[in-house]
Amino acid sequence: MMYDPRMVQPMREEVTTIGFKEMLTAEEVEKDITSPGTSLVFINSVCGCAAGSARPALKLAVDHTKKPDRLLTAFAGTDKEAVAKARSFFAGFPPSSPQMAIIKDGKLVWMLERWQIEGRMPDAIAAEIKKAFDSVL
Repeated sequence: MMYDPRMVQPMREEVTTIGFKEMLTAEEVEKDITSPGTSLVFINSVCGCAAGSARPALKLAVDHTKKPDRLLTAFAGTDKEAVAKARSFFAGFPPSSPQMAIIKDGKLVWMLERWQIEGRMPDAIAAEIKKAFDSVL
């Protein structure tokens, strides 16, 4: 299902205003994710756990002393080819949204799936993201 772009724009802006770069095509994903260094990739979503937990957690997490070189996002339900390409880097993990991954030099080094986000408070998720920043970056 593809969502009305006007409906999801505020949800996109929640992460772009804190420094995430939107990836709208498979080519952008390939270029951004395979660039040397580290990327936090966020598969954004319209679901309640994205709104109530994932996006607020990202706001808390990116205000950390250690963070990836790039903050990247694609929106499930609107950026079909970008999301599919991003998920191609998440080998061993089924598609979920929301979903967060840390990619280092083009390789997956950390993953947070929807089932690890649902029902959790943003500060607990942010602590987990910051812990990942500290251990894998």
